[in-house]
Amino acid sequence: MTTNDLSKDMGGRELLSFRSLFVIAALWNFAGALPGLFDSAGMFEREFGRNLADPVMVAVYRGAWVTALLYGFGFLIVALNPVRHTGVILMGGLGKGLFALNLAYMYLNGWTSDFAIVVIAGDIIFFTLFVVYFVRLRQLGHSLI
Repeated sequence: MTTNDLSKDMGGRELLSFRSLFVIAALWNFAGALPGLFDSAGMFEREFGRNLADPVMVAVYRGAWVTALLYGFGFLIVALNPVRHTGVILMGGLGKGLFALNLAYMYLNGWTSDFAIVVIAGDIIFFTLFVVYFVRLRQLGHSLI
């Protein structure tokens, strides 16, 4: 199924709004990943209120941001053809949902700064909008993967 096939089912505005969603999701990932990669210690301190000095932990933390960066590129690919790349949306959406839950747990236990609220809220919003997209695809009779 191509984007053209989907645009026959969805109105042009609806398709544009979903494509825009995935571009914005990519930008959201890049907004965290780039500072997380280039200033890992600063980002860690903003997020957790602690110093990041152990080189092993710096490498692990930076690796997590590499994953976020890669998903950002994945969301850009999805924006080109939202029906063809639903697997990326599924994996990225689950990642956002599970990360938001984990970060919320850490926040509720006092392990993060208030900055975490922004990340939690953003990822919950994206998770919810990805679910809306899957529901809409299903309503149009498309397979989800």
